[in-house]
Amino acid sequence: MLDHCSISHKGGIVLWSRSFTPDAAHLASSSASPVNSLIREALIEGRTSEQKYEKDGYAVKWTFVNDLELIFVVAYQRILQLTYVEDLLIALKNLFIKYFEPFLTTFIASLHTINTARAATLEATSWNFTLAFDGWDNVFDKVLRGLEEKAALERKSRLRSIAKPVEETASPPGDDQSTEPSVSSDAPQDEQQIARDVQALKNRLRGRGRRRGGVSRVASGRDSLPGSDSETPTKRKAKAKAQRKWGDQPVTESEMASLDFSVDKSGSAGVDISSYDLKALVDQSSLGTRTHDGLYEVKDWEFSKDKDNSDDVLANALKPLDKTTSSLGPLGSLFARLTGSKVLTESDLKPVLEGMKQHLMKKNVAKEIADKVCEGVGESLVGKKVGGFQTTNAAVRLALSTSLTRILTPKTSTDLLLSIRTKLSSPLPSTQQRMPYSITFVGVNGVGKSTNLSKVCFWLIQNGLRVLIAACDTFRSGAVEQLRVHVRNLSMLGVNGATDSKGRVELFERGYGKDAAGIAKEAISYAKDNDFDVVLIDTAGRMQDNEPLMRALAKLVAVNSPDKILFVGEALVGNEAVDQLTKFDRALRDFSASGAGGGRGIDGMLITKWDTVDDKVGAALSMTYVTGQPIIFVGCGQTYTDLRQLRVANVVQAILND
Repeated sequence: MLDHCSISHKGGIVLWSRSFTPDAAHLASSSASPVNSLIREALIEGRTSEQKYEKDGYAVKWTFVNDLELIFVVAYQRILQLTYVEDLLIALKNLFIKYFEPFLTTFIASLHTINTARAATLEATSWNFTLAFDGWDNVFDKVLRGLEEKAALERKSRLRSIAKPVEETASPPGDDQSTEPSVSSDAPQDEQQIARDVQALKNRLRGRGRRRGGVSRVASGRDSLPGSDSETPTKRKAKAKAQRKWGDQPVTESEMASLDFSVDKSGSAGVDISSYDLKALVDQSSLGTRTHDGLYEVKDWEFSKDKDNSDDVLANALKPLDKTTSSLGPLGSLFARLTGSKVLTESDLKPVLEGMKQHLMKKNVAKEIADKVCEGVGESLVGKKVGGFQTTNAAVRLALSTSLTRILTPKTSTDLLLSIRTKLSSPLPSTQQRMPYSITFVGVNGVGKSTNLSKVCFWLIQNGLRVLIAACDTFRSGAVEQLRVHVRNLSMLGVNGATDSKGRVELFERGYGKDAAGIAKEAISYAKDNDFDVVLIDTAGRMQDNEPLMRALAKLVAVNSPDKILFVGEALVGNEAVDQLTKFDRALRDFSASGAGGGRGIDGMLITKWDTVDDKVGAALSMTYVTGQPIIFVGCGQTYTDLRQLRVANVVQAILND
C-alpha cells in the first residue's frame, strides 16, 4: 500500500498530491517528510540516478519529465516489497502528459516569463490546479487498482509454483548421496531386498565413522563391508620435534644490553639519536602555513599539471570552440557525435554517456558510481533543445562538471578546528564540567588509521590544543606500542619555535583484550578531569562484513557519542570503496540506534595514500557519493606534516582532465 504520491514542478510548486493515511498526510505537510528529504539530500545534490531513496522507514522512488520540468514521486513503507511502483510512475507520467500537456506547457511558459519574486507569488496563486486537473483522481485510482490487482495475481502464481516441489520425497538424513538406496522407492521390493539395503547402509555409515574417528573398532557379531579401509588400519608414529641448540653458554649482560632497544641511547660518536629522528619526522617543504590569527593550516593538495594539457575543462566548456580545431581530446570526440539543432533523446546521448562512463572508470571511479553519475547527467539533458555543435558540447560538459561539483561540495562545514573551538568556547552552567571534543577513527585493516591519527594530532598540537590519544585497538599486536612511539615523537616536536611539546599530548591505554567502548569512556573522563581539549580515539581495523566486530564498533559509538566519526579509506580502492563505506555507515546507524549516539553514521572521510594515484582520484568521488559527507583530509606521505586539504574545483578538474 502506498503512503504518498505527488506531482511537482522543479521550482517547488506542488501540482497534485495524495496521502493514503492520516499519518502520511500529517508527515507530508511537515519539513521532515520523505519527499522534502528527497529534494534536499538527493535531487539538489545531483543524486538523481539512485534507484531508490530511503529515509526514516520510508522508500521513495521518482521520475522526471525534463521538457516540462516535472517530478513524479511515490513514497511507501520500506518494509513492503511493492513491485509495481516503477510501472505506476511510468503510467502516471505518460497519462498526465497526455491529458494535460496544453495546460502544462502554458503554465511552464508563464513561469519562465516571471522576473520578480513578488510577481511569481501572485502568478502562482492565480492558478487553480484543482479545476485544471479535474478528473485526474479517477484516472489515478483506476491505474493504481489495476496494478495492485496484477501484482496480487503474480504473487499468488509464484506461491503456487513454490508449493509444488514440497510434495517430492525427502532425502535420507545423511549428507552423502551414496547412502541412498539404488532402487527407486516406487518400485516393489521384497523383504530380503529391503534387509540387504538396510545392512549395506549400516556398513557404509559404520565405515565412514571409522575413517572419521581414526580408530577401527570391531563390533561383535557383525562383519564389515569387504574391501573397506577399516580392515587394514595404519598407524603413523609421530615425529619428535628436534630440539634447537642456542649455545652452550648463557647470555651475558653485555649481550642483553646490546639487544635492548626499549630506551633511546646516544651513539658512540656522541650523536643524539632523538635529534637525528626529528629531521625524519617533519618535512619542512610540506609544512603548513600560519594565518594572521596564528592558526596553523595544512596545505591544499595540488595536482601535477601537464604542459600540453593544462587547460581548464570547465572554462573550455563555456567558451566557443574554434572552427579550425580538428581534435578535442577523447571526451571531445565523443561529444562531436551530437550535432545540429534538435531535442536530445536517450538514443542520442547513449554513446556519449557510455564514453563518459569509461572515462570516469579510468579515473578510478567505482563502476556503480560511474553508472549513476552518467545516468544523472543523461536525465538532466533528455528533452533539452540544443542548437549547433558548440552548444551541445558545452551542455554535455557543463552538465557533467555541474554534477561532479554538486556531489563533491560538502553540505556540512569541513572546518574541524572551528567546530572544536566552538564547543570549547560555548557557555556552560557553573555546575557542569566541560567535555572534550572527541574524534573516532574507523576503517578496514591496514589503511593507516593510527598513522594518520598522529598526523591529525600534530595539526591540533600546532594550533595550541592539548590532545589525548585513546588506544582502543586492543586486538592487533603492537597497536598500543605504535601509538606510544607516536606520542613520544610528537612530544619532541615543538610549537612556534619551542623545543618540545611535552604536556600537550598523552596516551591513554589499558593494554590488550579489554572492551574498547569502556576504554574510550574512561579516556574521555580522564581528558575532562585533566583539561584536555581533544580526544582522538583509535579503533581496531575490521572488515565491513564482520557483524560481531561492527556491533562492537557501534557499541563504542553509542556509549561515547563522539563529536566526529571519520572513516579512513585508501585512495587506491575502486569498487571496494562503495562496499566498505555503505556497510560501515549502515552498520553504525542500525546497531547504534538504541544508544546515546542516536543512530550515528559516518561524519567525514580521511583518504590515505593520496600521493600514489596522481590524477586518478575517483575514490574521492565514490566515497563522497555513497555517504554525502565531506573529505576532511588526505594523507600523502610518511611524516607528520604530510596532511592535505582538497579543493572541489581541483578534484573536478583532475577527473575531467583527458
